[in-house]
Amino acid sequence: MPDGRMGYSRNGAFSRNSDGTLTTASGYVLQPEIQIPDNVTEITIGQNGVISVMVAGRNQPEEVGQITLASFTNPRGLQPIGETFVIETAASGAPIEGIPYEGGFGKLQQGYLESSNVNVVQQLVDMIETQRAYEVSSKAISANDEMMRYISNNL
Repeated sequence: MPDGRMGYSRNGAFSRNSDGTLTTASGYVLQPEIQIPDNVTEITIGQNGVISVMVAGRNQPEEVGQITLASFTNPRGLQPIGETFVIETAASGAPIEGIPYEGGFGKLQQGYLESSNVNVVQQLVDMIETQRAYEVSSKAISANDEMMRYISNNL
């Protein structure tokens, strides 16, 4: 982070800055710092966090870095500071860093971003449709009840 603290995020939308350094979507440098050469034709991030690049004119990929993951004994104790970043607190405990796929850490998936499994707009539309269907059914039952009352009183 700009103030010297280490920030943690689940946002995996990385990019390369003008110096070739891998950064977060907010422009903060990933730690440990990973340099991507200029003449790269393809970047691959393995499930184990190894970053490989295909350099123009070469047949074999070249490893340029390793993404590490961090876990906390109490993730709810992390303090959100905005832009999808959190920082450690006394309640969260110290970070436990490791390599993906080792020591119980998860795996990385290139080309996937974690997002909510709920589409708020669709859920709102579904709720309104359900409410309207309920209102129509309620009015139909009331109308039927009124007709039955009229028939029983007049026959």
